[in-house]
Amino acid sequence: MSDFKPVSADAPLRLLTVHAHPDDEASKGAATVAGLHAEGVHCVLVCCTGGEAGDVLNPAMDVPEVHADMAAVRDAELARAAEIIGYDEVVMLGYRDSGMKDSDDNARPEAFANADHDEAVGRLVAIIRRVRPQVIVTYPDARGDYDHPDHVQVHEISVPAFHAAGDPDRYPEAGPAWQPSKLYYTMWSRARIAGLHAKFLELGIESPYDEWWFERPSNDHLITTQVPIADHWDVRGDALRAHATQIDPASKFWFGLPDDSARTVHPFDDYRLEACCMDGQSVEPSDFLAEFRNGGPVEDDLFAGVRAEVDA
Repeated sequence: MSDFKPVSADAPLRLLTVHAHPDDEASKGAATVAGLHAEGVHCVLVCCTGGEAGDVLNPAMDVPEVHADMAAVRDAELARAAEIIGYDEVVMLGYRDSGMKDSDDNARPEAFANADHDEAVGRLVAIIRRVRPQVIVTYPDARGDYDHPDHVQVHEISVPAFHAAGDPDRYPEAGPAWQPSKLYYTMWSRARIAGLHAKFLELGIESPYDEWWFERPSNDHLITTQVPIADHWDVRGDALRAHATQIDPASKFWFGLPDDSARTVHPFDDYRLEACCMDGQSVEPSDFLAEFRNGGPVEDDLFAGVRAEVDA
């Protein structure tokens, strides 16, 4: 991305996203970050593992020299994808990819899934206090849905870190306290899946979405925020392709629809607002979820409400 220009860390609005592996930042909310960066928001990515245990899914990259130095390859792919998206900084939390449950990778003591909980939370708290983001984006609890141990662990450390960062009595060695204003979960909506599936069938293309996708429970009723991404829709595909070991450019799942059709199906990134600490008050998730379920407005901006506080 030749016109990429970093945004100053002193920018009034700051975003921190927490992801498990290299490539997760491309598949979840990439266009949202691109749009925020373009308007001057300082965007920081925390990647919790190096992706060492991931499979090589692109046949063109399934060669001995890639397998011989997988960590370095994935690090370079992450750097390129982060630049495409518009992240101003990438911070590695410093753990090893845990692999899938019951795998040899999952048993390694340095795996993220086996990290000491307080130590891992403390590492993230230190980053939050240094970056001072108003908004943090992380994962919902993946247990029972996508049970990857690292995705579960991202959730397990991000939520307590969000709250602990603002408490000067917690992790005092991690720097001056800073309370982020909003915590979001990334969501993969049923509406998106159904829309893409229908578009495949409409165009006479075999759909990669089989019955399994529709047997899973829908969480669309939990979506509180839909960020329009039409102006930055291409960013996700470009960032995914930067992960050349992880993403097969011939994948029907990622690239099976013509771009002109795919970009119209669900031009939003979906989120769930999980915690809100604004105007010196903490709002329980059940309170604002009840409002949304009763016909309250859906947000279209992760910084909704924060902008006014910053400008005040």
